Amino acid sequence: MPVGTQATVKTLTPDELYQMEAGIILSNTYHLHLRPGEDLIAQAGGLHRFMSWNRGLLTDSGGFQVFSLKGLRKIDDNGVHFNSHIDGSRHYLTPEIVMEIEQKLGADIAMCFDECSPYPCSYEEAEKAVQRTSLWAYRCKNYHSRSEQALFGIIQGSIFAELRERSAREITDLNFPGYAIGGLSVGEPKAQMYEMLDNTDKWLPFDKPRYLMGVGAPEDLVEGVKRGIDMFDCVLPTRLARHGTAFTHQGKLVVRNAGCAADFSPLDDYCDCYVCKNYSRAYIRHLIKSEEMLAPRLLSYHNVYFILKLMEKMRKSLQEGKFSSFCEKFYNKYRF
Repeated sequence: MPVGTQATVKTLTPDELYQMEAGIILSNTYHLHLRPGEDLIAQAGGLHRFMSWNRGLLTDSGGFQVFSLKGLRKIDDNGVHFNSHIDGSRHYLTPEIVMEIEQKLGADIAMCFDECSPYPCSYEEAEKAVQRTSLWAYRCKNYHSRSEQALFGIIQGSIFAELRERSAREITDLNFPGYAIGGLSVGEPKAQMYEMLDNTDKWLPFDKPRYLMGVGAPEDLVEGVKRGIDMFDCVLPTRLARHGTAFTHQGKLVVRNAGCAADFSPLDDYCDCYVCKNYSRAYIRHLIKSEEMLAPRLLSYHNVYFILKLMEKMRKSLQEGKFSSFCEKFYNKYRF
C-alpha cells in the first residue's frame, strides 16, 4: 500500500496511482486529526471524496506516531495525552476517540489503537504494551459501529517470542476481519524481525489477511510473503525518491551520485514504467542537482511502480506454484 500520510502520496496524483494499478493506499489518522481535522474531512464527504481517490483506503490509528513523540506524550491505561508536533497544542486520544476519528474519515479499513514498543525495550515494557494493546483492541471493537468499515487488530510484543504469541492469541480471540503485525522495523536487526514473523505467523488464522506494518524494502517484502504476509505499507519508496535514490532489480541506485552524470540508460533496464521508457539516469541526476521538482516526481513514480510490480509478480508466482523459483531469481539479481 503506497503511503499517503497527509491524504496524498507525496508528489503523485491519483491518476498516476491508477495507472500503476494501486488498489489501496494508506493515510495517517494522527496527522489528519491534527490537520485539517476529521470534522472537515467528514463535511467533504469522507476521505475518499476529500482526496479524490475511488479505490481502497486504510487509515492507521496514529498509535505509532503518538508513541514516537517520546517526551511530548504521557500514557496510561485509558489513553494518551500528547503535544502536537505542529504547534505544541495539547491533545488526548483514547481507543474510543480514535474510533470516532477513523469512522469520520471513512476509510475501508481502520486500525485499532495500540501501543507500539520502542526498540530496544525491556521485557516488562513490552509486556505492558501488549496488555494495553489488548485492552484497547477490546474497547475499539466495542465502540466501532461503521459496518461497512473493516476494523483490524494489531499484534505487539517487540522482539519477545512469548509476548508475540500471547498478543496474537489475545487479539485473534476478539475475531477481527484482519490482523496487523506492529512494532517491527523500528530499529531491530532484520534477522530478529524475520524471527518474530516466524513466531507470529503460526498463531494467526489462515483465512484472514495479515498486514506487516511499516515495512517496504524489496527484500523485506519477499521475506514477508515467504512468511505468509499479505499486506505491507511503507514511506520508503517516496522517501528514497526525495533523496535521489531509485529501486532497481539489481538493488538501490543512488542517482544523485557522479556515476550517473553521463549515464544515458534508464533507471532500470528491466522496468517498463513511464519513467524508464522516457528518461535517462543522466537527465534525472541533472534535475536533482538543479533542484527541480520533477526529480522527486519521476523517482517517486518509478519507485512506487517498482514495488507494486514486485508484489504483482509475487502474486502471480504464488498462483502458478512458482514462488520458490521467483525468490531464487530475485536474489540472483538483487543486491542490498
